[in-house]
Amino acid sequence: MDSLLRTVTGPLSVTAVQGPVLAHEHLAIDLSRPTDRTASLTARHTMAVAGELADLRERFGLSLVVELTCRGMGRVPAALVRISREAGVAVVAGTGWYHDAFHPPEVKGASVGELANRLVEEIESGVGPGGTSPGVIGEVGSHGDLPSEAETRTLTAAAHAAVTTGLSLATHAQLGRGGLAQLEVLTAAGLEPCQISIGHQDLLDAPAIHRELAAAGAYVAFDTVGKESYQSDATRLRLLLALLEAGHADRVLLSCDISRHGYLLGEGGHGYGHLFRSFLPDLRAAGADDALIHLLTRRNPLRFLTGGGGRARQSVRPRIRAALQESSRTGREATA
Repeated sequence: MDSLLRTVTGPLSVTAVQGPVLAHEHLAIDLSRPTDRTASLTARHTMAVAGELADLRERFGLSLVVELTCRGMGRVPAALVRISREAGVAVVAGTGWYHDAFHPPEVKGASVGELANRLVEEIESGVGPGGTSPGVIGEVGSHGDLPSEAETRTLTAAAHAAVTTGLSLATHAQLGRGGLAQLEVLTAAGLEPCQISIGHQDLLDAPAIHRELAAAGAYVAFDTVGKESYQSDATRLRLLLALLEAGHADRVLLSCDISRHGYLLGEGGHGYGHLFRSFLPDLRAAGADDALIHLLTRRNPLRFLTGGGGRARQSVRPRIRAALQESSRTGREATA
């Protein structure tokens, strides 16, 4: 029986998603604060966002965007519906709580059970006047090597809600840190690793941690592609090649995490399509074939969203192995 995705415009068959998926994006968000007024995508950016996605659908076959703006992040369900319809691209919306700097007042003093019930009710009844149904839990976050007390409660509640509803869960790990601790909290609450994506791992230059997460069965999100001010794409590619070489191609998710209007193409940014225009061609140059690209950009995110636990092993081609060896050699020479 074909699995169904919960999108902002209604149920969608997995088999209807024929093209690539962006596994971690924001289409309408407001994280602006007095110290940072630009961390937003508001109503005035809606058509620009829809235009970028429509262009990616035409040029690269983009079929689905996983939109991980959750409670306290300026989520606007109606904007997601409009963008999806204007662009002709399916959108899966999120729910949950970001890291504690952005927790709304409802978190303070609430028990894990109360928080979990709130999420379950939202998933079952919908969000906003149109009753938009979240189709994923995330991005639920922590900030540091260990989650705070409040973050532990929200992560645990999110895991309970995921178990109850069957939805998968994506995390925010600040600068890639704390992913193993997140996985421990979430699995201790009964959530299967195959329903968990640990976020922003491309910002953490720690291949051993990436391997440990993947070996446990969790998805490892390389989801800030193009954010060169945080990490170079050259380093991201090296880290990705190392994870592929270790045999974990079936546990990688890719995306760009566009989270402020300055990243839009129309404002001089790299845009939602940087993954397709720049990073994937570099991966192909390192030896990735069509089957591997298909695995990374379509099969993996769809298995994550539907909670598929099976492995989909993809062998690493010799050119990728050679590229990894060359990257290691260059790195040693640079530090000599």
